[in-house]
Parts: sequence; structure tokens; C-alpha cells
Amino acid sequence: MSVTNLNTAPAKAKPSAQVVTFSAPAKRPAPSQLMRRLSAIAGDLVPPLVTLLVLLAAWELICSSPTSSLPSPTRVMAESWDLIVHPFYIGQGTDQGMAWHIMASLQRVAVGYAIAAVVGIAMGVLVGQSQWAMKGLDPIFQILRTVPPLAWLPLSLAAFRDGNPSAIFVIFITAVWPVIINTAVGIRNIPQDYQNVAKVLRLNQFEYFAKIMLPAAAPYIFTGLRIGIGLSWLAIVAAEMLIGGVGIGFFIWDAWNSSLISDIIVALIYVGVVGFFLDRFIAFIGRLVTRGTATA
Repeated sequence: MSVTNLNTAPAKAKPSAQVVTFSAPAKRPAPSQLMRRLSAIAGDLVPPLVTLLVLLAAWELICSSPTSSLPSPTRVMAESWDLIVHPFYIGQGTDQGMAWHIMASLQRVAVGYAIAAVVGIAMGVLVGQSQWAMKGLDPIFQILRTVPPLAWLPLSLAAFRDGNPSAIFVIFITAVWPVIINTAVGIRNIPQDYQNVAKVLRLNQFEYFAKIMLPAAAPYIFTGLRIGIGLSWLAIVAAEMLIGGVGIGFFIWDAWNSSLISDIIVALIYVGVVGFFLDRFIAFIGRLVTRGTATA
């Protein structure tokens, strides 16, 4: 009789554990960042393009009559095609392409505007920080800024006896007032807490100017600078009509004397586009300096 060893009996197999996973329902893929950017760009470009097309269609409809005193868009393109496609043409004397006239005007604007920015910020800081300076200078500034820009041109011609510095002076005297006024307002609106911090840190005048005053007033300053650049571009076009030489203002006046109405329209479009980009450039610099606090 054999004895079976219970220890050697086969053990029962243990059930294996199974992991059950539940997958979430698949979501629709989110649009890529590129598509969102393209959509935003399209949202910004489509409305002005549609508006422009409507205006061009209305212009074409109104001025298409043979008796119309102003040319239609198609007529402007036909009559001024060479002016449009050859902006860098160089002829004799003042017979130059549109690009050279615009560059001559921009050079004058750059000099006059730079002087206006430096003088305007300095005078604005003085008027904004000193009650005595504000009471003494503000009434004079308010009177002088109401003088039309071209009213200064005969005086500047008498003083400088040359058209180029006279035009630069007209640009300066036109652009300096909004810079002074906005800078002074920004200085006067510096919060009292900032001034208290400067006293606690015992900042000297230079440190207070560089670390407290300019950063706090920068949005106001760039608002004045944006207004100033627009006024500068307006002033140079008007001044160049009178001083002659190379420049977009002289080109417009010369085209009028030659009865080239289509050329005048093309020049006005160039003036508007350049003025738009000048404004956007100053606004871009303002956003960089003020970290987005300047007005867009």
C-alpha cells in the first residue's frame, strides 16, 4: 500500500489579475498655432481690404464720366504707370522718381523731428517738475503752439536764408509742442508712491530721473512723439510746396503746375502710406520701451 505525500500534490493555479483600461473618447484635434495666427491675420486684413475695394469701386463709378474733373483709378494707373513702376528714376535736376523725393522729405523730417524730441522732452520735464517753470512757460507755449506751421516759414527763410534749414525749423516748431505738453502731463502724473520710494532709497536727481521719472512718464512721452511725427510729416509736405527743390511737397506742387492730376493722386497715396508707417514705427518703439503700456 503506497502512501501519497500530500506535499507533492500539484497546487491549484492562482487566477491572474487583469488590468482593464478605459480610454477617454477621442477629442477633436485643436487647431494649430499657425492656423490661429493665419486666422488672426486674415481677420485684421480682410476688413480694410474690403473697405478699400468698395472705395475704389465708388471712385471708379463717380469719376468714370468723360466730363469728370478728377481721373478714375483706371485712368490714374494708365497716366501715371511710369511713375508707379519706376520710383528710383533719376533724371536731370528735379526730374526724379518718387522714391528720391520721399527720401529727401524723410531726411528733413528726421533732423527736425529728432531736435523736437530732445528739446520737447527736456522742456516737458522742466515744466512738469517745476511749478515756477510751468507758470512762466506754459502760457507762452500755449500761445506759440496755435500758430500755423506755414506762418513760421517766412520768418525762418529770413533767418536762415536757405530752404533746407527753413523746412527743418518748420518741422521742429510744429512737432515740439505735443512732445512738451504730453511729457509735462506725464511728469505731473507720477504717483506719489514712486516719489516716496525714491526718498526712502535716497536716489539722487540723476537716479530719480533715469529710474523713476522717465519710466513712469514714458507712455505720455510716446503719445506726444506719435502726435509729433504725424504733424512733422504734414508740415514738411506743406513747407516743400513753397521752398522748392527735391521733396514730396515740391513734387505735388510741380505736378499741379503741369496739370498732372494723376501724378498728384499717386503722390498723395505715397504720402499717406509713408505717414502710416512712420506712426506705426514710433508706436512699435513705444511698446518696446514701455513694455506695452504705451497706447497702441
